Amino acid sequence: MDISRIRALRGPNLWSRHTAVEAVVTCTEQECDALAHLPGFEARLRALFPGLGSLRARAEESSLAHVLEAATLALQTHAGCPVTFSRTAATHERGVYQVVVEYSEEKVGRQALEAAEALIRSALGENGTLFDCDATVKSLRELDEDIRLGPSTGSIVNAAVARGIPYRRLTSGSLVQFGWGSRQRRIWAAEVDSTSAVSESIAQDKDLCKTLLRAAGVPVPLGRPVGSVEDAVAAAEEIGWPVVCKPQDGNQGKGVTVNVTDAAGMAGAYQAAAEIGTPMVEKFLPGCDFRMLVVGHKLVAAARRDPPQVSGDGIHTVRQLVEQVNADPKRGDGHATSLTKIRFDDIAVARLALQGLTPESVPEKGRRVILRNNANLSTGGTATDVTDDVHPEVAARAVAAARMVGLDICGVDVVCESVLRPLEEQHGGIVEVNAAPGLRMHLSPSYGKGRAVGEAIINHLYAAGDDGRIPVVAVTGTNGKTTTARLVAHLFASTGLRVGMTNTDGVHVNGRQIDSGDCSGPRSARNVLMNPEVDAAVFETARGGILREGLGFDRCQVAVVTNIGAGDHLGLNFITTVEELAAVKRVIVQNVAPGGYAVLNAADPQCVGMAPTCPGGIIYFAHDRHHPVLATHRAQGQRSVFVEGDQIVAAEGNWREFVALRDIPLTRGGSIGFQVENAMAAVAAGWGVGLHWDAIRSGLASFVNDADNAPGRFNVMDYRGATLIADYGHNPDAMRALVAAIEGMPARRRSVVISGAGDRRDEDIREQTQILGTAFDEVILYQDACQRGRADGEVIALLRQGLAGAARTRHVDEITGEFVAIDTALSRLQPGDLCLILVDQVEEALAHLAQRVAEPATA
Repeated sequence: MDISRIRALRGPNLWSRHTAVEAVVTCTEQECDALAHLPGFEARLRALFPGLGSLRARAEESSLAHVLEAATLALQTHAGCPVTFSRTAATHERGVYQVVVEYSEEKVGRQALEAAEALIRSALGENGTLFDCDATVKSLRELDEDIRLGPSTGSIVNAAVARGIPYRRLTSGSLVQFGWGSRQRRIWAAEVDSTSAVSESIAQDKDLCKTLLRAAGVPVPLGRPVGSVEDAVAAAEEIGWPVVCKPQDGNQGKGVTVNVTDAAGMAGAYQAAAEIGTPMVEKFLPGCDFRMLVVGHKLVAAARRDPPQVSGDGIHTVRQLVEQVNADPKRGDGHATSLTKIRFDDIAVARLALQGLTPESVPEKGRRVILRNNANLSTGGTATDVTDDVHPEVAARAVAAARMVGLDICGVDVVCESVLRPLEEQHGGIVEVNAAPGLRMHLSPSYGKGRAVGEAIINHLYAAGDDGRIPVVAVTGTNGKTTTARLVAHLFASTGLRVGMTNTDGVHVNGRQIDSGDCSGPRSARNVLMNPEVDAAVFETARGGILREGLGFDRCQVAVVTNIGAGDHLGLNFITTVEELAAVKRVIVQNVAPGGYAVLNAADPQCVGMAPTCPGGIIYFAHDRHHPVLATHRAQGQRSVFVEGDQIVAAEGNWREFVALRDIPLTRGGSIGFQVENAMAAVAAGWGVGLHWDAIRSGLASFVNDADNAPGRFNVMDYRGATLIADYGHNPDAMRALVAAIEGMPARRRSVVISGAGDRRDEDIREQTQILGTAFDEVILYQDACQRGRADGEVIALLRQGLAGAARTRHVDEITGEFVAIDTALSRLQPGDLCLILVDQVEEALAHLAQRVAEPATA
C-alpha cells in the first residue's frame, strides 16, 4: 500500500460539505481484496484496534484503502472528534483509490490518517513494534483538546452556526470572524470587536475602574494601590482589617489573597501580588464570590464561584483527596473542559497551613478543606448557576458597571452574602470587571443548569434575521466564466456596491487589483470574504481549486455554470470524462443557499443534469427560446432568460423584462454568439441576487470588453487598418466559439497565432487546430514559456498534426516565443486583414500589443 498524495479539503467539495482529508492510495493486486486474500489480517487488525467497527458494506469494499478509511474515521471518533463521514472511491486506474475521511480539526485528521496507516502496516507485520491503540487514541485526543476552540469561543461559534452565520477561524487561537466582507464581526474568545482599547485598559486598571464605578453609584470596596509591604499594612489599617491584596492589573485570580487579617499575613500576600503586577489593598467583603455576565444592556447569566476544596473522609490524605477530585474527566489542564484540575502548588500548601494542615494530613470525615483563597475556575474552583435568583437591583448594578466601563461583553465580579437582596442592604460590592470573561461556568456549571450565553452574544452581534452574509455569486464552466464573472461584478458595482472579484487574472476589490495570477481558487475567495471593504463578491471557481481544497465559502446566493466542454483538463486528477468534470463543477450548484438560484445553460445537457442537486431555484438561459428544456421550465412559470429577436428576455410566468442587444456593447449588437450567452448568464445572475433591472441595464450598457475590463476575452483592436482580436481561448469549445464569432466579421485575409497548453490531452491539442484550419488562411504556431510537462517541440508537433488536410489553411509557420510570433503576424498584416491572437501570457501579451498598436506607422 502506497499513499502518494494527501490533501485537506477545507470547504464543500466533490465528496460532501464536510471538511475532510483526502488521500490517493495505491494497492497491489492482493491488497485490493485484502480481507479475503490476506489470511489472519482482519483478526490481527481487530486485536490491535478492538474499536475498529465495521469494515465493509459490500464485498468489493475489502481493499486496504477501505480499511484505511474505516480506521482513520474510527480513531477520530474514539478520540472524541464529532466526525461521521468517510468514503473510498475506486479510480479508473486498477488498484488506485481516493480515500476521503471527515475531520473536525485538520491536524487531528492528518495524524489519524498516519496512525491508521501505522495500524495497517503493523497488522501486516511490516512494523517492528506493535501498534499501541491506547497511546494513539490518547495522543489524538490531547491534540484535539489542544487545538480545538475552547468552550467559550466554541459556544459562540455553535450559536452562529445554528443561525446560519458563516464563520472562519483566523488563527490557531480564539480569533474568529463571523459573517463576510463589510458584514463581518470578529471575536477573540468572549471579547468582541466593538470593545475599545480604552475600555479594556480601564477594566485592567482595578483602581481606576473602582473610581469610575463609585462615580456611577455602584458599590465597590474601599482600597488603593500600595508600593511596599509597609504601605500595604498602612492601607489595611486605614480601611480596616480584614483586606484583600491583589495585583492592580491581574486576571484569572493570579496573585490574589483574600481575608488577610494582620501584618504577618500581608507580607506573603504582597509578595504574591507583586509577582503579577502592582499590588493594591482593598476592603475584604464577607460573603460569596459571584460572577455576573452582562451582554449588551442585559444580565444573561450569573454563577456563584466556590474556591477549590475537598471533603475529608478520615482515610485519605489531602494530597490523595485532590488526586481523586482531579481524576474527574470533567477536569482538565486548560480551558477545554468544563472544570480545571485543582492546582496543588505552594499557594495550596500555604492555604493548608492556615487551616493547620499539610499535604499528608488526613482530615476527619466531612471536614471542608480549602485549597486556595480565590474561587476562579482556572485554579480549580467550581460554579453554581444562580441566574434565576439574581435580584433586579443586583442585575442593574452589574449592567451599570459594564456600561460605565464601556464594555458590550462584561464579566462583573460581585462579593455579597446573597444575590437575592440588593448589594447595599448587605454591604456587598463589585470588586472588578472583566473585558474578556470566561464562559465555562455559565455553559457547564458544576451545579445547576447551563445558560445559552453563546447565543446571547451572537444575538448581540447580529439582529434577528441577519446572517452576516454579503451577496456571493460563484461562476464556473469551461468557457466564458471569466467574462461572465467580470460582467456580474460590473453589475454589482453599477449599484454602488464595493465588489470583490476573483478570477484567473487576479483578485480585484472595489475596482483595484490587489493580487495577480490565477486566483480562481478557494484561498483567494476566502481573502475577499475577509476584506471589510467588500459589499458583494463574485468568484470564478475553477475545477482545480475545487479538487485541491474545496470551495472557499460554505454557500453562495447564485451559482452560474456557463457550459461543460470535453477539452477542459480531462485526464488530470482522475477526471477522465465530461460527466466526471460536470460532477466537479456541480459542487457550486450543490452549495447554493436555499433561497438562492443556480443559473444553468439549458442547451448543455451536463448543466441541465445539475438542476436536481440545487437546494434553491433554477434560472435557465439559452439563445433558442424554443429549446425544450427552457420552454418546459418557462411553461412551469419558472425563471428563464433567452433571446427573442434583437432582445434578451427575462421571463417568469406572465412577467417579462427586456434588454436590447444593441445596448450591450459586449455582444456587438448580438453578432457574437458566445458573448450573448455570457450576457444572458450575467443577466440571470443579477436577477437571482435581486438587482434592480435599471441597474442591470445600465451595467450591461457600460461594460466595455477591452483589455482593461476583460483582458484576453475577445479584445478587439485596430492595427493600421487591420483588425486584431486577442483572446485566451485554450480548448476546442473555445475555438468553435471564436470561429463562429469571427465568421460574421469582414476580412480580406485571416490569420491566427496559437500555442497549446501541455497539460491537455493529445487529442484536445490537435482538435484546436483542426477547427482553426477551417477558418484561417495562415497559422503561426508558437511554443509558449511553459510546456507543462511536455518535451521541447511536442506541443507544436501536435498542433501541426491537427492542421493536416486543413480545408482553408495554406501557410503554417513554427516560431519559438510568444512575442516573436505576435510581431511576425503583425508584420504581415495589410489593411482589411483580420488576425486572431491566442495569448498565453495574458497581461504581458496585451501590454505588448497595446505598445505595438500605439506605435506610429512608418512611411
